[in-house]
Amino acid sequence: MSATFHSRAAIFAFLIAAAVNFPAPAESGELPTFREAPAFRNGRGCPKTVWSTTTTTTNKRVHHNPSIIHIAMTLDTTYLRGSVAGVFSVLQHASCPENVVFHFIATTHRQAELFRIISATFPYLDFYLYHFDSNVVRGKISYSIRRALDQPLNYARMYLADLLPAAVRRIIYFDSDLIVVDDVAKLWNINLGAHVLGAPEYCHANFTTYFTSKFWSNSVYTASFQGRRPCYFNTGVMVIDLWKWRLGRYTEKLEKWMRVQKWYRIYELGSLPPFLLVFAGNVERVEDRWNQHGLGGDNLVGLCRDLHPGPVSLLHWSGKGKPWLRLDSKNPCPLDSLALHCPSRPDAAE
Repeated sequence: MSATFHSRAAIFAFLIAAAVNFPAPAESGELPTFREAPAFRNGRGCPKTVWSTTTTTTNKRVHHNPSIIHIAMTLDTTYLRGSVAGVFSVLQHASCPENVVFHFIATTHRQAELFRIISATFPYLDFYLYHFDSNVVRGKISYSIRRALDQPLNYARMYLADLLPAAVRRIIYFDSDLIVVDDVAKLWNINLGAHVLGAPEYCHANFTTYFTSKFWSNSVYTASFQGRRPCYFNTGVMVIDLWKWRLGRYTEKLEKWMRVQKWYRIYELGSLPPFLLVFAGNVERVEDRWNQHGLGGDNLVGLCRDLHPGPVSLLHWSGKGKPWLRLDSKNPCPLDSLALHCPSRPDAAE
């Protein structure tokens, strides 16, 4: 057998051993509950440090602590099982899990319940919950090819610089349908150089398909890419320099394209195209291993897909098919079982 086969087999064996278990679906109207996660402790050599907004800001001066890893995720009732699985996977594989701080963004009126569930599931976790006012984007959102992409919370990633305190200088943004199987510090420590944003790029993708013919026939719109070689990148995994973002007022630049879309319909895919319009061709390239995306299939049918060739640090079920829903329906794709072992309900069978 080839070395490639053995390496892929070793990866799968590792993933299955390290995977995460979704509880059975809750009854209608009830949120799922989870068994308490173990206390993940720092390894040797980890600096002992704590973070809070009060200890990092003195007389309006911001103190940046590079030993603290900040991760932002959205939190809602629909994707709660995915969010819990994602958090669990990050902590399980982090060399310094006590130095990881989570920043959750929520819009729902059930914020208190979500806060309680995260606190009960991860009692040792340093986390913050922020309210995102859906009215900020409700009038700016245009319908897309999939209803889930039209939800206000899907646009919260555009407003992280406004929602999070100034003491957060850098953030990793993760979608709520992914599993991390590597030390997140490796992603955190990438050098963004002069760039605002870092992400895996896919320059082999047909970039033209992300915009309508109305966009490509308008020289004013296409001029936005002048001087850049735009490549597709998935916004479910991004490392963002929030200081540079705030300085460059990038939220306003994204909103500008949302207004254009509202009037002229220049794309079909929710919050992704504005990011491509503003950043594509000006992204610090991250290794592809940090976003093995597309495991949820396409945005309409959600058919099963295999991993891309190469090493794996993060599995991402972007697309219509979500592993917890396919597992509930007892019609999972082969890779969905990798998301099968996360803290389960206290009353669930062991």
